[in-house]
Amino acid sequence: MPHRTGQPLHRRCSGLALLTAGAAATAALLGTAPASAAGPAPAPAAAPTVAAPDIPVANVKAHLSQLQSIASSNGGNRAHGRAGYRASLDYVKGKLDAAGFTTTVQQFTAGGATGYNLVADWPGGDAGHVIFSGSHLDSVGAGPGINDNGSGSAAILEVALAVAREGYKPDKHLRFAWWGAEELGMLGSRHYVSTLPSAERSKIESYLNFDMVGSPNPGYFVYDDDARLEKVFKDFYASKNIPTEIETEGDGRSDHAPFKNAGIRVGGLFSGADYIKTAAQAQKWGGTSGRAFDACYHRSCDTSANINEAALNNNSDAIASAVWSLSGGSTNPPDGKTFENADNVQIPDAGPAVESPVTVTGIPGNAPTALKVAVDIKHTWRGDLTVALVGPSGRTFGLKSASGNDSADNVIATFTVDASSETANGTWKLRVQDTGAQDTGYIDSWKLTF
Repeated sequence: MPHRTGQPLHRRCSGLALLTAGAAATAALLGTAPASAAGPAPAPAAAPTVAAPDIPVANVKAHLSQLQSIASSNGGNRAHGRAGYRASLDYVKGKLDAAGFTTTVQQFTAGGATGYNLVADWPGGDAGHVIFSGSHLDSVGAGPGINDNGSGSAAILEVALAVAREGYKPDKHLRFAWWGAEELGMLGSRHYVSTLPSAERSKIESYLNFDMVGSPNPGYFVYDDDARLEKVFKDFYASKNIPTEIETEGDGRSDHAPFKNAGIRVGGLFSGADYIKTAAQAQKWGGTSGRAFDACYHRSCDTSANINEAALNNNSDAIASAVWSLSGGSTNPPDGKTFENADNVQIPDAGPAVESPVTVTGIPGNAPTALKVAVDIKHTWRGDLTVALVGPSGRTFGLKSASGNDSADNVIATFTVDASSETANGTWKLRVQDTGAQDTGYIDSWKLTF
């Protein structure tokens, strides 16, 4: 989130030059279905046949560990125009591409440097009614920006990956975005909205913004810009017996502002920045009164240690709940046949690799180019683990490398592997090795979906 000024940043920065996108680039980035000039009224959403899934906070924290590692390797930040920002974008894009999203990188120019937005569309759903979730991916130059705004970026990334894992079939079209140069005045999101043809703009039914959702002394703030979207989030928190307040600290200071100014309904969540938590708020939410919600806001100490796990977990689940409830639809079993091994296999601490086998039969020809490998490994320091799939021929497909910066628990993920060089039938193995001492775990289960 940008620095506060005497007036909303969306006014202060209105004179900033924006790069005009050509028609061809816009067509590549957007759909072409016809729409009315005005924004669509919310289409009635079919009641979801299943509830939104629980979002594993360990997975969200693992993304934050990667963003921290990227910042540490690139001058301590992930700011616009710096190598750390582009490396962050590449990390998010790689996860989305592997999960089956259609991703587009949009360029713009700000401050003499090239900026980048990443937009990801989930195939299917009514393109005339888009449910759009976004977060800014850039940090300030002073630090790695893990709460501001690695937290929002990691949360919506894991929600997007849950859409793929669950085989979700939304009635409405789902779009996610990670914005560049927000810290300079929402320049990435401004560029996107300003270059969006009115016909495409009118298809966006709701834009949801998530800028800081893991503050270390957190509050639970809900945007009040649109009553319907506000109610979606308030209903979720009421079901968890978590009180909320209206969000005022960030009004006009984050990436929802360009969408709102364009007449698009906006909503979102916020856990607090440099405002001070009152005694009443501390009594309601816990934490420390008289201190900022995030004392490391825009500072070098905004690291992976600057996160409240409970707030990150609650807000990630709230995002998923909103995406599911606003888009309607159903969750269908994945296409194809599934083979699973649910027997536990202990992983020796700093020991040799262990394997869990799955025997595949009745699948003609070779394995697919997008073989799904769903892994559930319980471990107290996931960064110690290397994980690979071994085909019937003995060929190894790397799924996860060890990382000294990844201190989160567990590996719960679905990987996509081009295994078309292997015959489908035969014995496949999940191979796991613990490369570091002092932490333990086991393979809980894993499965292949052809």
